[in-house]
Amino acid sequence: MGVAIAAEAARRGAEVTLVVGPTAIPLPAVAGVVRVRGAREMHRAVMAQASAMDVVIMAAAVADYAPAERQPHKVTKDAETLTLVLARTPDILKELGAARQKSGAGPVLVGFAAETEDVIARAKAKRQRKHVDLMIANDVSRSDAGFDVETNQVTLVDEDGADTLPLQTKTQAAGAILDRVEALLQRSTAKAPVS
Repeated sequence: MGVAIAAEAARRGAEVTLVVGPTAIPLPAVAGVVRVRGAREMHRAVMAQASAMDVVIMAAAVADYAPAERQPHKVTKDAETLTLVLARTPDILKELGAARQKSGAGPVLVGFAAETEDVIARAKAKRQRKHVDLMIANDVSRSDAGFDVETNQVTLVDEDGADTLPLQTKTQAAGAILDRVEALLQRSTAKAPVS
């Protein structure tokens, strides 16, 4: 979904920087590509880029937890069981929202809520908790939407409520998402003080 949004934004004339983890999906021609491996690298890359952006769209499904310690060598199959200690990864979107709230300025923030139950309610709560303008909710338990398929069915959640879109191609969903983002940009520009 993130690649589809980047491609559509570039097609519309936006200067796009795509921060992307390991993927076999062909990347669109955009102004910049930053390749990362893992949540901590993505955190560093996004935080380094975000302040220069008008819009930050966080579509990547970044792991919420990662191994607390990185092993220097392959873990061998010596024991019948293995215990892993996981630590929370940085919540990039929450950190961006908090920074924008503290400073009173910053990019329009768009997040994704990949959920398997209570999809819209969880997206609404996540939008409030992370202080973002728009949350894109999708039910990733569906076989015809979300990961590893060409279609998606999303709900756009903003301060005005929730707007559920029909099942459509990811390119079509990207267009609808960016239409809403453009409206948010116009709204944020209208709020800007004139000197």
